Order: sequence, then C-alpha cells, then structure tokens
Amino acid sequence: MEPARKYHPARSGIGQLTLVEHALCPLDARQSALENLVHSTTYRFTDDTGKRRSAKVRVFCPLGLSAGDELYLWGLLALTMTHGVDDAELRATPHWCLRRLNLIDTRGRRGGRQYKLFEDSLRRLSAVKYLSDNFYDPIRREHRRVSFGFLSFSLPQDPNSSRAWRISWDPLFFEAVNAAAGQFRFDLECYRSLDTASRRLFLFACKVFARRTELPPMELIDLGTDLLGFAPTLSVRNMKVKVGRCIERLKKIGVVQEGMIKKTRPGEYRVCLTRGAYFDKARGCATHAAMRDDPLCDSLVGVGFDVHAASRLVRRYPRRLLAEWVDITQAVLERFGPSFFRKSPMAYLVDSVTKAAKGNRTPPDWWRELRREESRGQDESKEAMAVFSRLQSEVFGGPAKDAVKVSERHGFTSVRSVLQRDEKKQLL
Repeated sequence: MEPARKYHPARSGIGQLTLVEHALCPLDARQSALENLVHSTTYRFTDDTGKRRSAKVRVFCPLGLSAGDELYLWGLLALTMTHGVDDAELRATPHWCLRRLNLIDTRGRRGGRQYKLFEDSLRRLSAVKYLSDNFYDPIRREHRRVSFGFLSFSLPQDPNSSRAWRISWDPLFFEAVNAAAGQFRFDLECYRSLDTASRRLFLFACKVFARRTELPPMELIDLGTDLLGFAPTLSVRNMKVKVGRCIERLKKIGVVQEGMIKKTRPGEYRVCLTRGAYFDKARGCATHAAMRDDPLCDSLVGVGFDVHAASRLVRRYPRRLLAEWVDITQAVLERFGPSFFRKSPMAYLVDSVTKAAKGNRTPPDWWRELRREESRGQDESKEAMAVFSRLQSEVFGGPAKDAVKVSERHGFTSVRSVLQRDEKKQLL
C-alpha cells in the first residue's frame, strides 16, 4: 500500500504593502457583519518630494467583511504565488487549502465548521470593492487612483463534491501584489497565533521594520482607528488600553523591543515602537517539500493516480488544460458514476488531455452548462454596482454636495443611507 501523503503547512503569507497601512473593516464584529457596509478610513504616506500626504480609502462590503477574513486573503495569495503565478488563479480542493493554511489537521480540527467558515469568507471577499485616491502602484512607482476587487470564485453546487474550487484574483489587485515592490512575506504561523487587532499591527511592523529600526511616532487615535480598526467612538482611555495590549503581545514574541504610549498634551498620545530581535533571525518562506505539495497533484491523486504519475502529468501538460480535464473527470464520476468509463477514470483523463493538447477534443457541452450554473448568482447585482459607482465618483473627486456624510473620525456608513440621500435629492 502507498504510504499516507504528508501535507506541509504553508510557512509564509503574502501581504500587499499599501493595504496593510490601514484596516479593511471594523474590528467590531457587530459592525463588520452588517451587509452593505462601507468602511471609510485614511492613512498617511510620504511622497517623492518628502511631503506627508493623506490617502482616502473606501472599502465597499455588500456582504460584510470580517477581520478574520484577512487570514484567508493573505494565505491564499501565498498559495497562489507558490503554484501557478502566471494564471492569477488557484484551483484546489478546500481540504488542500485548509490543510496548507493549517486550519484543519488530523486530530480535532477537521469538521464541517472549518469548511463553512472558509466558504463564507470567500463569499464576503468576492464581493468587496476597494477604492483609494492615493494607492501606490509598485509597477509605475507612483501614487494613483485605483478601484479593484480582491477575488472571484466558482464552486461545485454539491457541497460534498470532490472537485476543485476555482479562485481567480482581480487582475489589478494581483498585479500590485505580484510586483516585487508591492508585496512582502511574513511568518504565517506567528500571524495565526495572534488576535485580529495584533495581526494588523504585526503586518504593519513587518513592513516598516524590514527597512528601519523605529516606527515613526503615530497618534494613538489614528493608529487605533485607521490601522487597527477599533471603533472611533472609543474613549482615549479605552483606546490606550486596547492598543497597549497589542503592543504587549508583540513584545512577547520579540517583534517589538520597546513600545511606549507617550502623552503629548491633555487627551493626546503618541505611539513609539522599536524593532525587536524577531527580525534579526533568518526566516525561510517555504520548504522544498511544501513546493512539491501541488494542488493539481492533489486533485489527480483524488482521481486515482499515484503521486509519481500525477507529478509526471503536471510536468507534461499545461496546468490550465490539465486542471480543466481533471475537473471534467471528477464531474463525470459524480454525475454518471464509474460505469461511464470503458476502462478507468485515469485512462479517460489521460486520453482526453492528450487529444485536447493536440486540438482534437473539446470539453463536453453538459460540463460547460454545469460551469455556467455554478457561476450564476455569484455576480454582483445591478443595484450594488450602481451604489459602487456612486462611491467611486465620490472618492475620485465627485462634487462636494454628493459626498456621503460619515462619522467625524473615519466611521462607517451603510449603502442604505447613500440610497436614501439620493432619493431625497431626486424629490427635491
């Protein structure tokens, strides 16, 4: 018998340099879980002339967004760039993804709850639209106005299906992440061990301390609300306590050597951090074994191939073509059963992909229709896109009278309030 295959958890995640400058959603689960949420925030940066400037950001979340979703966002990016960067697409079973992210194991964490959380997170991330008026473009090396989503997906209709999930990244977003000057790698195991607020501070520290030994002094309120995502209604006293806890957690793991919250004037504080011994150690991002743990090989093994035969097929045929016929073969097994094949599922797949590579075979019509059915209902509604276009106009310099009122310090507003305001204008 063939020995059980070993899965190697991913050691590194990938963060986008601009996105870690601010919170993508509120930390408060009661706020972030709201549908049609619009999270508004700002962050400061230094331009080419050395001047400090501000960037305005809106994150449009029709299905809400959880701070815990960032683990899937940064983790799946790392898995995608390890296997098939050119496609900007990840095709893998949910079991493979969760095992590589170390969210399930062979002991207790392997129930349906982890799969449901993963699917729910993908749904929320797929609906997100990100807008910024000063996003740094790492390819053109300038700050630009941008609008993009994160990802889209295509899942089998049957929740018990063994077919791979297809996760496609937004081209503009993936371009910004794929550029050498637009990403950084971080210790995914350390990231998982922290709470959601400390995770955001950890990523920001990984970005800044890679180039300097001290964090520029930041206002406590700005750091707490804009970067970490605490509610803007928190009192200064409570904000100081919550931010202080995050600093202490990073101190314990050596990310921060010294962290102080200094009082500058009554009711105002500044946060000062210095780099810890954590960054003095050389940290590998991936092992050779992890590189061999390919999601396409995993799917081929699921069809019936052994590991060596699966590896040969991956090396021989284009990934996209092979992944397509693996999905067709698995769909045949689930739709028609093993009796459909004259010899075996493996023989059918090899024969099909060989002829398809020569241009002598195309996917069956019923499979194309199945893919279309699975894609229905995952597109954004016309109403959501109309609201998004209004927000885009506002962020990119729309008339001041059309601006949406938000809380005094980068709070949140719902799409419903935007629509109600527009209706009142039409009546007037």
